[in-house]
Amino acid sequence: MKLPEGAAFCLERLERAGFSAYVVGGCVRDWVLGLQPHDYDICTSAKPPEICQVFSDFPLIHSGEKHGTIGVIFQNEVYEITTFRTEGDYRDSRHPGWVKFVPQVEADLARRDFTINAMAWNPKTGLTDPFGGQKDLQNRVLSTVGDPETRFREDALRILRGVRFALRYGLTPRSETLQAMISLAPTLHALARERVYAELCQILLLAKGEDLGTFCPILTQAVPELAPMVGFLQHNPHHAYDVYTHTAHVVEQMPQDLTLRWAALLHDTGKPQTFTLDEAGHGHFYGHPEASRRIAHQVLTTLKAPTALREGVEMLVGNHMLLLTPDKKLLRKRIGKYGPELVEKLLTLQEGDFSAKGTGLPTPEDFSLTRKALEELLQEPPAFTLRDLAIGGKDLLALGYPSGPILGKTLNALLEQVQQEQLPNERQALLEAAEKARKTK
Repeated sequence: MKLPEGAAFCLERLERAGFSAYVVGGCVRDWVLGLQPHDYDICTSAKPPEICQVFSDFPLIHSGEKHGTIGVIFQNEVYEITTFRTEGDYRDSRHPGWVKFVPQVEADLARRDFTINAMAWNPKTGLTDPFGGQKDLQNRVLSTVGDPETRFREDALRILRGVRFALRYGLTPRSETLQAMISLAPTLHALARERVYAELCQILLLAKGEDLGTFCPILTQAVPELAPMVGFLQHNPHHAYDVYTHTAHVVEQMPQDLTLRWAALLHDTGKPQTFTLDEAGHGHFYGHPEASRRIAHQVLTTLKAPTALREGVEMLVGNHMLLLTPDKKLLRKRIGKYGPELVEKLLTLQEGDFSAKGTGLPTPEDFSLTRKALEELLQEPPAFTLRDLAIGGKDLLALGYPSGPILGKTLNALLEQVQQEQLPNERQALLEAAEKARKTK
């Protein structure tokens, strides 16, 4: 492994002072996989006061000192150096009740979550891998260090981390690991929602349809609002899958965009509660976009998602049945109301929604035609909102319009005519239309 200058310097200085030191965790895992590591965590036999003494000529960060971590700032980069330790009594399923410093790296590695994260490396001694992380990576399996239930009871977030590692590195959890992840998934409810949200975002960006199926018992505990969709048959010739399976396929169709992935996950959450069956035995879901929007609001508010993402998801979910056609007049209106970015995403969501019905029907040509019309429209001079008009309120005042609501009504009427292609968005043409309208009133 070729270490960055700062990490190599820290290891060398600790060893010169008589302490053992290693890079550990994710950087070693990525190196074993042939990937370029990005973060280099360092562990050492030196205790916090000794770390501070070794690096007394560098700026230090002491915020993690209680748990054995000192941050060393080297050339504007922070390198976290942590004393070998063991932990115990995770009473809140997150923080250890006690931390005990130990002299050997093997004891430190024994407290970690998965074998693939329990490897250490030193330029002189090479790889330290007491729990077979390298072999697990070679065999593409995910195993915990020691008893799975013990590891997940210590910190329930490890369950979602396990899902993320499985997806990112193409690993299959060992049967006992997966069984423990599923059986202890209800403990996710006790976690801070921000932690759950952060993991779910990474999972969503990585997930394929089959992944959402494999880890369904876990995801429906992390987001309980998904549970009613599982196995819910649609009784509709346009849908071959139950609601959850259809949703999983829609998520897979989306690009790696968080707003779109969350919208895909939540777009049909309102279907179970709006389901009706007609006399012919066909299922209907009248009003499900609005019901799904309300559920999306609840889910993302509970998870404390950023406001901008939540609002974008709500717009997409609530309007995923909204008519979009190649008609540029219609598209101008949609862009004027929602903005070009969300309209583009709405079209992507609708296309994915249609293609994931499982009926084998071809995607209508209208999607490609609508996308082409939208692209052409966005290359034209904009005429989507009042800001885009070639004239404004001051121009109407100069024509003799009185101040007040009449100005806004007139500008909106002119914008409507531009969007309907009845007027060009040109200053002189708009002034003449406004003058004509004033004289007729």
